[in-house]
Amino acid sequence: MGRKKARDNAFKCIYQLSFMENTDIEKILEFCYAENENTEEEIDYIFNAVHGISNNQKEIDDIILSKLKNWTIDRIAKIDLAILRLAIYEIVYEDDIPVKVSANEAVELAKEYGNNDSKSFVNGVIAKVIKDKEEVNGTENI
Repeated sequence: MGRKKARDNAFKCIYQLSFMENTDIEKILEFCYAENENTEEEIDYIFNAVHGISNNQKEIDDIILSKLKNWTIDRIAKIDLAILRLAIYEIVYEDDIPVKVSANEAVELAKEYGNNDSKSFVNGVIAKVIKDKEEVNGTENI
């Protein structure tokens, strides 16, 4: 499965962390790796994504909130928030992942794990993030 499986596993770790303040990220990651029998490539992606989101969560959350009017982070469903954090992490911090892949995979996660409104909500926020990135960087790399 590769990146798709790794992204799914990273999403689950990020979602789990949203319920556990002051949790040892390494324990969650170790459980994830063992439970899912991840390859080294998958482990690298999951590790980098989870730590990248953890280290840049304030900036990522600010990006999310900048695309919404009159919302707080607490108002966003935890599943949708975990999906958005992962997708925005990929779009902003991972140059080797095409933004359209990140967007599509975020929508797929929302379909699988979210509620009836998750797909549209996630897609709308991600579309705004991509539009802003295109305006800043141009469209040649997107």
